Amino acid sequence: MKQLGQTDRKRLYREWARRSSGRVALLLDSVASPWNVGSIVRTAAAFRVEHLYLAGVAASPGSARAAKTAMGTERYLSWSHFTRGPEAADAAREDGFSVIGLELADQAVPIHHLSAGPDICLALGHEDHGLSPATLAACDAVAFIPQLGRVGSLNVAAAAAIAMFELRRREWSGSWPP
Repeated sequence: MKQLGQTDRKRLYREWARRSSGRVALLLDSVASPWNVGSIVRTAAAFRVEHLYLAGVAASPGSARAAKTAMGTERYLSWSHFTRGPEAADAAREDGFSVIGLELADQAVPIHHLSAGPDICLALGHEDHGLSPATLAACDAVAFIPQLGRVGSLNVAAAAAIAMFELRRREWSGSWPP
């Protein structure tokens, strides 16, 4: 076994891209850390996220600190800024996305049980406080990532990565609801 070279990697990724027809976007509700935003941007570029809706005090992907962590991948994404999360959620819906909050909330479902169409905007909240109450109320549905350990929550960039993978995995395995 050997690692794939650049040409073989491109072929492999092209094959997975052909299997991916759903659209994914992210709403970052006051995700303030540029390092978290940079990490989210890099993962978002890897999973072909279409757009970032930035709300509140969310760090810009174009800031020097975020761009350093994103390692130049911010050039593959577009983004827009909104004063409040509900405005960003409305814009995402106008663009054809269902807005799914990723939050530990009383009516949240495990992300692998999420019933939603192929065009999803994941809403992720502030590192310490999660989604604002107004943004949470603006979501069409809410999901959470089941955890087994003694830690109560995940880093927002890690949670975003897991959720983006789960959305694509469900699409690739044909697990989307009819």
